[in-house]
Amino acid sequence: MARFRAVVISKAGDGPQEVAFSSLDDADLMEGDVTVQVERSTVNYKDGLAITGRAPVVRRFPMVPGVDAAGIVERSASSLFKAGDRVLLNGWGVGETHLGAYAERARWKSDWLLPLPAGFSADEAMAIGTAGYTAMLAVMALERHDIHAGSGPVLVTGAAGGVGSIAVALLGVLGYHVVASTGRAEEAGYLKELGAAEVIDRGSLSGPPKPLAKERFIGAIDAVGGTTLANVLSMIRYGGAVAACGMAGGLDLPGSVAPFILRGVALYGIDSVYAPKSVRLAAWERLDRDLDRARLASAMRRIPFEGVIDAARDIVDGKVRGRLVVEIG
Repeated sequence: MARFRAVVISKAGDGPQEVAFSSLDDADLMEGDVTVQVERSTVNYKDGLAITGRAPVVRRFPMVPGVDAAGIVERSASSLFKAGDRVLLNGWGVGETHLGAYAERARWKSDWLLPLPAGFSADEAMAIGTAGYTAMLAVMALERHDIHAGSGPVLVTGAAGGVGSIAVALLGVLGYHVVASTGRAEEAGYLKELGAAEVIDRGSLSGPPKPLAKERFIGAIDAVGGTTLANVLSMIRYGGAVAACGMAGGLDLPGSVAPFILRGVALYGIDSVYAPKSVRLAAWERLDRDLDRARLASAMRRIPFEGVIDAARDIVDGKVRGRLVVEIG
């Protein structure tokens, strides 16, 4: 059997985990009815947590990390796909409980795969990845709450990161007045190129939260969580909404019920990992239609497969801007 390269996280007993490139073959792959030659992946915050071990993302060892993939079907026992089909994968526990995308070959369940949208190259699909697909789900949640362009300013936290960059780009194209929050003042120009009308320092959202603060935003997409989310909720206008999709700032929510019961604010939780196929297809259809390719290109940087471990460490240290595309095959 032909061997292939993969990033493997291993751990012995209660000892620290180790991460390195390894050589695998098909016998090492897990169950599934479709074998994929992986062309491209990306680096999400979750991938960074998995590789660094800073959070218990990996729940099976050894593990190949990587939650996103674009590739070509090599073999299929499913009626949904045939050899040569170009496919896309986001989530479903790959890189956590099932061997993931940081490998030249993978075996997955056909129910997890989507056809690669005709409007996207593999590079573009991975520049979007789980981060961008999550951002689209968050935009759709605000739309269902009847928050549209002209409703008022919409805040995006963690705006220079993966989810934030795509959220700013999407909202900007759709005509929203976007307020981008970042801790990196040097990224203000980049965020305005993506579509932000205003850029604010994240420090204004990091102090002890008040039960209710001045009403500033009709809606928000929060990729941070924790104290930031509590502050954001306190600043939402009457009847507004927040779509929460990140936890880089912590899992706790040290806030008050006041925004919910005194201002009628809604909090939408965005799950991209196990969203049903119909929701995924709708989100990718919207991304194909609404995401400006030039703005996507400005948020994207390619890295070689060999650089993925260092990139994963950088992303949890807040050193990555926008989206990284990993050139695997």
